[in-house]
Amino acid sequence: MTSYRAALPFALISMFAFVPVVLAASITPLVQKECREDYRRYCQEYGLESQALRLCMDKAGRSLSHGCVQALIKAGEVSQADVQRRKQSGR
Repeated sequence: MTSYRAALPFALISMFAFVPVVLAASITPLVQKECREDYRRYCQEYGLESQALRLCMDKAGRSLSHGCVQALIKAGEVSQADVQRRKQSGR
């Protein structure tokens, strides 16, 4: 049991060491291109890939450019059904 306790911190550090690489790679080139101005206009104070950025972009939803919305759909950040639902609800 003691050997597990000694190995646990190493395992956690190893596991989290790769998280930034995965997160940084998840913004697609299309999203970078199409959402650059929307990010600058509405959410530039938030870090990339942060939950705060996602919430900000969600709040700005109806103001986002068409190209950005389409890129977010392609990247799987939002579904076409969600976009349609928001359009119908006026949100």
